[in-house]
Amino acid sequence: MAASVPPSPFLGTWVGEDHALFHAKTAAVPILPAKRPVRGPPMMKNVNEGKGIFAPAVVTARNIIGKKRFNQLRGKAIALHSQVITEFCKSIGADSKQRQGLIRLAKKNGEWLGFLA
Repeated sequence: MAASVPPSPFLGTWVGEDHALFHAKTAAVPILPAKRPVRGPPMMKNVNEGKGIFAPAVVTARNIIGKKRFNQLRGKAIALHSQVITEFCKSIGADSKQRQGLIRLAKKNGEWLGFLA
């Protein structure tokens, strides 16, 4: 006894009348250009604000002496620390790649401790 196959609910093909009807329906949908998201103006904010054990003292000092003078002092301190690292590397015979790695490590530690808040 042979099993019969039930009739398919699909009565047409993608060629011919059904295909034209499909394209007629989809052609009526307008394609809009993509819009760019609306952004506000960029905010210059310190990502290290409030992080680290020394951050409150750094923020307080910045508020007392002013941002401009504070940034001048911070720049001098960073330059002096970089010079100390350079002299240390010269004394132990480290190459410039190792020196650069130590300076990056000092920056990372300064961020972690809150000196760059």
